[in-house]
Amino acid sequence: MSRISVRGFAVASATAVTAVGSVVGVASGSTAQNNDAEATAADATLLADIPTGQQAQVQTASLTQQANVQAIAADASAKKDAEEAARKAAAQSAIEKKEAAEKAAKAAEEAKEREEAEAKASRSSSSFPVQSSYTVAQIQAMAQQMVPSGQYQCFSNIVDHESSWNYQAVNPSSGAYGLFQALPAGKYASAGSDWQTNPATQIKWGLNYMNERYGSPCDAWSFWQANHWY
Repeated sequence: MSRISVRGFAVASATAVTAVGSVVGVASGSTAQNNDAEATAADATLLADIPTGQQAQVQTASLTQQANVQAIAADASAKKDAEEAARKAAAQSAIEKKEAAEKAAKAAEEAKEREEAEAKASRSSSSFPVQSSYTVAQIQAMAQQMVPSGQYQCFSNIVDHESSWNYQAVNPSSGAYGLFQALPAGKYASAGSDWQTNPATQIKWGLNYMNERYGSPCDAWSFWQANHWY
């Protein structure tokens, strides 16, 4: 390698290093600017040693190397930005998939509850054998077959407070009657003419009443807790 080419390479390399150092110095707020000034002066000295006819060639090589350094830095920054964008997109996609799965599971559960409610609501007093009398356990077993499982405890709480599961309970002062203390007692007839002797008929009436007036037995129980009537 000739003296000129060596000098040219040195100038190009020093100039590129100076350019990178300047960027770093400005970004960090350090004293690198002083070093850059010294390096620039040194570059000028080296350049002066090269014949005038070849100085433009050396300067062009220096600028090309600077451009290459800047291009590499830009590529690294773009790659980092792309990776961050991909990470955020993947995280958002995971969140959306989780929400969609939760909605689908909720919809499936609601559909299952509706099917169960419809199946149980279709049962009538004729679905149960007629007896001359019924125990509390037998009446509760009827209710469990007619009331959706998720609503049964609320339903049971109301009956506990209203009649203690006595389908023949009568309020001596008002005349309210049966499991749900309907007033007047004849309201039960909308569910069946055997309401006085068949607890299943009263259960059907009570379930319909809670659904139509409050939306569900649990909504009816919430109202009862706040007001001590429903």
